[in-house]
Amino acid sequence: MPLAELNDCQKVYHPGRVPVRALRGVTLDVEPGEGVAILGASGSGKSTLMHILGCLDRPSAGAYRLAGHDVSGLDDDALSFIRNRHIGFVFQSFNLIPSLTVLANTEVPLFYSGMPWHERRRRSMRWIEAVGLADRAHHRPNQLSGGERQRAAAARALVCEPLLILADEPTGNLDSATGKDIMKLFHDIHESGRTVIMVTHDRTVAEQWPRRIEMRDGQVINDQRVG
Repeated sequence: MPLAELNDCQKVYHPGRVPVRALRGVTLDVEPGEGVAILGASGSGKSTLMHILGCLDRPSAGAYRLAGHDVSGLDDDALSFIRNRHIGFVFQSFNLIPSLTVLANTEVPLFYSGMPWHERRRRSMRWIEAVGLADRAHHRPNQLSGGERQRAAAARALVCEPLLILADEPTGNLDSATGKDIMKLFHDIHESGRTVIMVTHDRTVAEQWPRRIEMRDGQVINDQRVG
């Protein structure tokens, strides 16, 4: 059974008198354990697609099923629950809380899930160690390099052991050498058996993934599996 299923998904925004059709009937499936790059220029619909896949938004029409459950019509509270339990996000801008240490940032999703503090601490440290930041666990974001911040963001995304990891331009704010290190981290995450979907405008990044979905004008124009 596919992990994520979109059937004729459309998204229309109404910023003014003229509606904006961000998605124009997207149909695709993502299997458990797949590594997928969603490629497209600004305005292609790739970020809107990611928001729907991540339950940050709902389609205006069509259906979205996650792990066999139709989530396209759920209310905000239900979508928030799904995001917390089943989806991990890594963003270009890291989105770490500046006043918290790496350890405390990593614990945040577990706090909202109601996990006892000692279990939050144990699991968070395990994932911090897994991304290579054990010696930085008690540092705040402004004490970290860009690559270390992205590793911290990855630990936070993984700590709930989600079904799906969504990465939005995760190397966009990094220099090329650090970007290569972060890409290796995401490939390691994928090779461990996790489903990873990475949104990018960079074709060289997309070509590193076994499946590449290219977007233009709100539609999928190419869907290629390699190997």
